[in-house]
Amino acid sequence: MKFYLASSFQNKQAVNYVSEKLIEAGYVHTYDWTRNDRASTLEELKVIGEAEKNAILASDVVIVLLPGGKGSHIELGIALGRGKKIFLYSADERVNDFDTTSTFYHLSEVEQVIGTLDELVGRVCNFRESHR
Repeated sequence: MKFYLASSFQNKQAVNYVSEKLIEAGYVHTYDWTRNDRASTLEELKVIGEAEKNAILASDVVIVLLPGGKGSHIELGIALGRGKKIFLYSADERVNDFDTTSTFYHLSEVEQVIGTLDELVGRVCNFRESHR
């Protein structure tokens, strides 16, 4: 099963941890944007954007680690539009704070995981097992 991880550079360590655990479990990471340097030109942004879009389209599941970067919600939208299974991760319940939550966090395609990164990995792996 293939996965894509959306988040922000500030969560790079968490993104890498989840990615490593899923790869150990037999998943395929469609694109590792954490290996990129920050883009410094519009052409670099375009190349990265194309790679990220194609990686989302090639994925079976998309994982969004909050807090996300400015592109994370666009990636969430692409995944929703393509009918992908989405795991939305938050370390705490702030994701459901009515004043700041997004309507899209509560759609049936989005499975919220609140807790630890290991709990997230477990839920993603359970999804794969139930869809074999």
